[in-house]
Amino acid sequence: MVLMVSEEVREALGARRPVVALESTIIAHGLPRPRNLRVARELEESVRQEGAVPATIAVLDGHPHVGLDKEQLERVANEDGIRKLGHRDLPLAMATGASGATTVSATARLAALAGLRVFATGGLGGVHREWTVTQDESADLRLLARTRITVVCAGVKSILDVPATLQRLETLGVSVAGYGTDRFPGFYLADSGHPVDWTLSSPEQVADVMRAQEALRAPHSALIVANPVPEAEQLDPGLHARVLADALNACAEAGITGQAITPFLLDYLVRHTDGASLSANLAAVRGNVRLAARIAAAWTKV
Repeated sequence: MVLMVSEEVREALGARRPVVALESTIIAHGLPRPRNLRVARELEESVRQEGAVPATIAVLDGHPHVGLDKEQLERVANEDGIRKLGHRDLPLAMATGASGATTVSATARLAALAGLRVFATGGLGGVHREWTVTQDESADLRLLARTRITVVCAGVKSILDVPATLQRLETLGVSVAGYGTDRFPGFYLADSGHPVDWTLSSPEQVADVMRAQEALRAPHSALIVANPVPEAEQLDPGLHARVLADALNACAEAGITGQAITPFLLDYLVRHTDGASLSANLAAVRGNVRLAARIAAAWTKV
């Protein structure tokens, strides 16, 4: 495999400077144009302001890229036909010369291959509601169970079965800690209503956990740092509960199944909260990116 690591990222890794992996699905599929490109540039700049190097990840013409230049970032944001790639899609995209934006699982896989240790995203995938009937579970979970990377996120998307997802992460041996909280975040919400067993309070403490993972020589698995969206910027919990219930009913009535469920529900939330859910999503991502850069800096100090 030819992994195309940008010169800036390669030099930073060689000099042991902090680097933060960023997914590209939010650019190609998560936001409307031209806002998507503005947000992509903003997130990269936020990483730089914290003293780290951003490494946005995507696949272009069959080549996995870790770190995009200006033209490549614009291509991901503006080109029609950019696919959405999970880690299972990577060999197919590479062999057929396809271009795609990477989800959490694909981003984590390529970041780890390039030697990156810290990755910032919005919310993880997880176990879907009515799992006992559909057996629908995000590929993120199993991939993170065998990939040594620290993922800073705002929990899992609130449209999912949160307690089942936490149980699944425990079964898979993936470490989960709240950042400055003993509650698991709910993506749009600062508190999903479920506790976490561990709380970390500083980037240095997160880096200490990463070093302990290395010292134990345990099987590779991720560290999930669950960073809540600020309460002042979260979606109103009452509005969230009402609209999500309506969205789930609409999804069932429309007969939506499989991979189409998540985009349907997220789009419904955006439309029926007058964009407030998207604002909360972006607030969470911004906070996660800044924290990830600080963790990456703490990791590279030793």
